[in-house]
Amino acid sequence: MRGTMLYGPRDVRFEERPDPTIIDPTDAIIRISAACVCGSDLWPYRGLEPVTQPKPMGHEYCGIVEEVGSEVKNIKPGQFVVGSFASSDNTCPNCQFGYQSSCIHREFLSGAQAPVFRVPLADGTLVATPSFPSHDVIPSLLTTSDVLGTGWFAADAANVKPGATVVVVGDGAVGLLGVLSARQMGAERIIVMSRHESRQKLAREFGATDVVAERGDEGVARIMDMTNGIGADSALECVGTQEVMMQAIRSTRKGGYVSFVGVPHGVNPGKVFDLELPMAQVAEGYRAMDERRAIKVLLWP
Repeated sequence: MRGTMLYGPRDVRFEERPDPTIIDPTDAIIRISAACVCGSDLWPYRGLEPVTQPKPMGHEYCGIVEEVGSEVKNIKPGQFVVGSFASSDNTCPNCQFGYQSSCIHREFLSGAQAPVFRVPLADGTLVATPSFPSHDVIPSLLTTSDVLGTGWFAADAANVKPGATVVVVGDGAVGLLGVLSARQMGAERIIVMSRHESRQKLAREFGATDVVAERGDEGVARIMDMTNGIGADSALECVGTQEVMMQAIRSTRKGGYVSFVGVPHGVNPGKVFDLELPMAQVAEGYRAMDERRAIKVLLWP
């Protein structure tokens, strides 16, 4: 098969790779229905994380189960499934406490930007849908593989409550879905910090009530002015840099909550995918996200 490989800064290739096979009895092999490029993929793409050897890329995925190992009990061939970016057995103490992403047996997955993908710990990592989804629903299901869950966790960790004033710092896919999540949790005022018109438009569609383009000290001052000098009840930091973390903290009221993160009904989180490409054109997808021409790129096999 052919799959995405990152060789170094801005060097993405869609090339021949070995077909994945069952290695452990808890594995599953899935045929990818859709994958995508994640904002975190841009860190090694830009050279901010070292790439010492060619690396298979992609950790957001959904598709159809083709084969399972002998110890897989709950996931069956033929099911449509969505998987997490980190494997989990869903039985260890951390999983039972609700933090499957910190499973004792966790493995961060990579290689899903390809037609076929091996998923370890399939019973805990994959979730089967009740029925086979229509094509137009697949993008929204794909967001649950990472960015929607991350945005929801950001809002939950920041203790977003009905009637709250919330600041979302970051207008990538996670930030935008943090906006959507805060609205679903009943926030009354949602201020998104964004400089990009297309992202501002989608943020308002997802529930943002205000947009602030300023950054740093000016951004904090603007938030304080909008909240009568008090600050936001909750702030969601959805970028991952020190500057943005400090901006989120300084925009929050005394005694407020700040979350750091790098399916509601009746909404369409799949709208964060504003560019769709064949998987063979994955290198253009990386360029488009790197150059801010796309919020998030969906890849069809």
